[in-house]
Amino acid sequence: MTDPAANCLFCRIIRGDIPAKKVYEDDHVFAFEDINPQAPTHVLVIPRKHFAGLKEAQSQDAEIIGRCQLAAAEIARRRKIEQGYRTVLNVGPGAGQSVFHLHVHLIGGRPLAWPPG
Repeated sequence: MTDPAANCLFCRIIRGDIPAKKVYEDDHVFAFEDINPQAPTHVLVIPRKHFAGLKEAQSQDAEIIGRCQLAAAEIARRRKIEQGYRTVLNVGPGAGQSVFHLHVHLIGGRPLAWPPG
């Protein structure tokens, strides 16, 4: 069986096979600028561990999902957008997920309307 991480776009970014504008990394997560930003800050925060998305996550993934959210909060602090930002997990193609490696969108730096999309 083929390793799903072998050809995963985000795994390839983590490995350095594909360039990305890194904004944060630690032992658990990697964050980089979205190539199609929807706001002045649009960063993708991804776990170093590959799994397709939230619906595929297992109970043992709870900590890494939390770490993605905490990394997003740290990036928001660094960018001084703490007064208003959004973290988004798109789940499945119907919600706009196009890369099947769990990722948190950090979006901010402009007023955000509700409801989204």
